[in-house]
Amino acid sequence: MITTTSPNRWLQFATAAIIAIFVLGFVFSSLGAWTGPVLGAWFIGTQKPWRGFLLLAGIGLILNFLSNWRGFLLTGIAHAGWMLLAILIGALPFLLYRLISQRRPGFLSTLSLPFWGVALLALGQLWPRLIPAHRTVAISFLIYWLAAVMVWMWNQEFRARKIATGASIFGAVCILLLGYSLFPQIHPAAAHAPLANLTIGWICLVGALILAAWSLIQPGKPRQLWADKTGTVALLRSPYSGDSLHVVSEAGHEVLLSQKGERFSVRNGIPVFLGPEKLTGLNQKYNRLYEIIGGFYDDTQKVACALHGVSRDQYFRDYLRFLEIRPGDSVLETSVGTGLNFKYLPRGIRLFGLDLSPEMLTNCQANLRRWELDADLFLGNAEDLPFANDSFDVVFHVGGINFFSDRAKAILEMIRVAKPGSRILIADETEEHVKSAYERIPVTSQFFKNRKEPVTAPIDLVPPEMREINLELLHGGRFYALTFRKPATAAPNPASSHSLR
Repeated sequence: MITTTSPNRWLQFATAAIIAIFVLGFVFSSLGAWTGPVLGAWFIGTQKPWRGFLLLAGIGLILNFLSNWRGFLLTGIAHAGWMLLAILIGALPFLLYRLISQRRPGFLSTLSLPFWGVALLALGQLWPRLIPAHRTVAISFLIYWLAAVMVWMWNQEFRARKIATGASIFGAVCILLLGYSLFPQIHPAAAHAPLANLTIGWICLVGALILAAWSLIQPGKPRQLWADKTGTVALLRSPYSGDSLHVVSEAGHEVLLSQKGERFSVRNGIPVFLGPEKLTGLNQKYNRLYEIIGGFYDDTQKVACALHGVSRDQYFRDYLRFLEIRPGDSVLETSVGTGLNFKYLPRGIRLFGLDLSPEMLTNCQANLRRWELDADLFLGNAEDLPFANDSFDVVFHVGGINFFSDRAKAILEMIRVAKPGSRILIADETEEHVKSAYERIPVTSQFFKNRKEPVTAPIDLVPPEMREINLELLHGGRFYALTFRKPATAAPNPASSHSLR
């Protein structure tokens, strides 16, 4: 059965128009002065802070060279040095904004970008060769703050209830600052003296330092120790020996130990059940892709759905409707990625997620904080799950299994850890989608071209003793949802390497 939905033409048109505005920003400098900081604030938010800073500075250097390559060749090394320093200073506010918003993602953190941007701009204008005085600090404040607010609203998915207060405050300040900026044009005698810019720069610097201190001093939500998660630890097993695990503290860090002495560290609150030597074959190949696209994954999915005129909320619910979730259930998603599916599940359940990409899990943690959700996350391989038999009421997997090294083993592992009688869901893109999308995108094409075999739904890998096996194609045949039920009285399966745990 193939399920299709009619595209929303207005959504497609609006998305294309917004993309066109940002593209034109690279051509027209007056427009780019506004769109560029929005892209910069968004881009650095998708990366680890220092990597994002260096990439942002590199992009700025390339754009400056392309627009003024003759100047670089004619004016020599000294000019290029000043230009590079100016680019680094121009990227610095975005780095500082990223560090603060990472710790405090609320609306107040958006002020860090205009504070740092104006402070460095005003102070830099003391050296005109470094930063020419070409616009008022009021307009600069608006440009930087607009960028941070747009990214904040984007992350809140422009939901009116969540952004109403922040958007109102931003609008009121915009009116005041625009009035301050336009007043000298109406009354030239009241033109701002150069000292005014410097004074505002010092004020913004003080504000930026206060925000930075607040983000460092104000305690965040304390992370629960694994020693206190006795119920979850009781479910854990070594993915290699099947032994039960217990928590010990070594030099102030928690470690999970098995009876045979196997050690599994806990990094940033996530137990690590996957060493580099265990990441081989297709899993290793596609993990490199996840490391590249991890920060962009959620946003590209938003844009892709909008360009196709599809509601992203409906896109997720189309396949999650197959799950049978009751209040209080324990729910495991293998290859959890950035945790997007968790947002659409009912509240009042216990969430567990496993993935082989540290980059994806870092983004998943950020999403869970934004959505005010709790979940236990694990770094591991879906083909060797670190859980005991019959542990979870619901087990599902979305995206990734198409390119597992051993799909059959991953399916057996899902069956093993699911409680008897539970329905299991496996969903992923079809060959049609892989060829029409992933093979054509420059970043992903190298990972998907020249494949040995086409993508197929793994219905033939589901053990015959499973019940209610069903395959459904969604979104015009570009996505499949495979469901089946584990028998209520499941016998141990010798095909699974951990069936006797």
